[in-house]
Amino acid sequence: MRLSLAPRRASCQRSAQDRSFGDPGAERDQAVSATETVTLVLGEDSPVPETAADVENLVLRLRGHVNQLGALMPSQEPALLRAQQLCSDGLPEGYLPSRVHLVRLAEATQELIAKIRLDDVGASRPARRLARWTPQINVLRGAVFAVALTCLVWAASVPRT
Repeated sequence: MRLSLAPRRASCQRSAQDRSFGDPGAERDQAVSATETVTLVLGEDSPVPETAADVENLVLRLRGHVNQLGALMPSQEPALLRAQQLCSDGLPEGYLPSRVHLVRLAEATQELIAKIRLDDVGASRPARRLARWTPQINVLRGAVFAVALTCLVWAASVPRT
């Protein structure tokens, strides 16, 4: 039986769950990402959203951040409950009410970020189980070849009796 030289895809690909608690540099910090979105809304130099689609896009991004940050906090945290309540409210009709809702949601998200950084809740994540390293087929072939060559050299160097 001849094995393919190409690496197997099943062993090389990691699931999304494995990547969620990977290296600190592999994935952006959720609080930093949420802070950038909040800065888009509350920043002094940030432009005012012009269309209803812009407001809706920012609200959806903030809702996603609240969901991600909520996983890092206790479920009965008052700041989280307030933010979740704002997320569950629909986007009001009209220019001014929709922007007021957007600002309130951004302020609630900012409060969550501050609470997470203050409590250092992100550091208390469950420890990731170490994944077992499995060598690729070519590494195994190379090791077998090296052992066979070593045995051949040793056998050739032993004097015949």
